[in-house]
Order: sequence, then C-alpha cells, then structure tokens
Amino acid sequence: MKKIAIFAKVHDPRCLGVAEELIEWLATRGVTAHVEEHLSRRLRRTTLAESAESSEISRDADLVVVLGGDGTLIAAARLIGEQDVPILAVNLGSLGFLTEITLDELYPSMERCLAGDFEVTERMMLLASVERAGEVVELHRVLNDVVINKGALARIIDMETSVTGRYLTTFKADGLIISTPTGSTGYSLSANGPILHPELECISITPICPHTLTNRPLVVDAAAQIAIKLNYAPDESVFLTLDGQVGMKLLSGDVVQIRKAPHVTRLIQSRSKDYFEVLRTKLKWGER
Repeated sequence: MKKIAIFAKVHDPRCLGVAEELIEWLATRGVTAHVEEHLSRRLRRTTLAESAESSEISRDADLVVVLGGDGTLIAAARLIGEQDVPILAVNLGSLGFLTEITLDELYPSMERCLAGDFEVTERMMLLASVERAGEVVELHRVLNDVVINKGALARIIDMETSVTGRYLTTFKADGLIISTPTGSTGYSLSANGPILHPELECISITPICPHTLTNRPLVVDAAAQIAIKLNYAPDESVFLTLDGQVGMKLLSGDVVQIRKAPHVTRLIQSRSKDYFEVLRTKLKWGER
C-alpha cells in the first residue's frame, strides 16, 4: 500500500492527536497519507500529509482509515461512494457498532493491512431519491437508513407504500424508517425494528409510532424497490433524513424511492471480536 486516506472526527482533540501520530507512523514506512481539507487545517504538522477535498482523497487510495465513531464512518462511507476501497474503522467514539477496531488494535491492524493480511466484510447500501412532479430532485446513497418523519407540530402522515410495484399499505404514523441490515441497530432498533445480521441482503421497513398497532416492522428482499408517496396538509412539515446526517423538507405528493445501491461499503474486520460479541457488549446482553 502506497497511499492511505485518513478521515477523522475533526472536532475531537483525541482524534486529531491519533491522526498526527498515524501520519508520522506511515511516513516512516514510505506510505503517503492523504487527509481531507477540514482535518488538514486542524493538524499541527501537515508536511508529512497531502490534503484534498473530502470527495477526492480516497479516489486513488489503497485503504481508508476512519478515526472516530460510527457517525464519522457513515459520513466517510457516503463520500467514498462507488470506489472499491477497504475501510479500517477505529472506534474513538462511544457506541461503536460499526467501528469495531479499538485504539489498541490500530497499529497491529495497520501492520497487517500494509502486508495485505486482512479480511473484509461487505455492507449493502441504499440509493434514495425524491421525485417531485415527475422529476428527481434529490438522489443520495446511505449506509444506515432513510427516515421520513414529521415536524414537531405536524399531524400523523399518510405514507402510501408499495414494494416493487405492488401496493403494501398506507402507513398512518409519525414516520417510516427504511433500513439496511447495518442500520438495523440504529434508529430502527429504537422504533422496535428487527436486529439483522449486517451481511444479510435485505431491507427493513419500520413504522414510527403507527396509528394502527398491527402495523409491524417488515423485512423484504434486497432486490425490492420501495416507493412511498406522501399525503398530508400543505401547511405541515415533513422531513427526509439520510443516515441521520443529511436532510431535506418534503412536500405533499412527493414520492421517495428506495432501492439497493450497486456498490457496497467494505469494512476491515477485527481479529479480536465478532459481530455477536459487539451485540452482547453494546446491548449489555446477559447482564442484570
């Protein structure tokens, strides 16, 4: 590996310190570190690293290192997009369902990565578009989830939902969560959605506070194409949120289309723990 891109949680001094140490460590091994511009401006020593726009630094990278929490990883995954680059996600945050590499594992893991000795798990992503008056006005890819939810004073939303052209139901609820298996332990879980193994190929549909108690979460095949037509009074506020980080206001009559993305996020696995151990630890299973 000759070029490694580094993303970090730029407002966290601990992440900045780890990034500076990693850049120096890579330089001693003849590896060029590329950092995104926001990170570069906060580093004390920048001579050992090259800076570029966030969307460009991973274009020719052999590896992407993410320093932070799950939110930092999710943001990096959306930026990397269609580039087939493995990600080493180091947990410097709190919850860490996705960033399963600990700080103590960073340099042993880096040594194995430089030697090409690592295993990768592939996580499916979603493409979400918003159609307004027959035209696509927004298009985004997400790793975790697509969420439709009402504003603070809005009434229940009618969400006419179909799956691959077949009418499912009209959810009357505070909102709807369309999630990947990776995102099943996020917002969907808090709304009583199912926990899905992250390597599964499927999509979950979870209503938020449904008016009808028999509306339960539903899991469909990854090949399904989900369409949600929104119906509500024009003076009410309804929003679309993508991975909890990007959002827009929706209009009554908009159609949100969601399907599996043609590309995946490739995460380097920890040698010391597996997914079930992460679940037990983070959800405190087995404790009283």
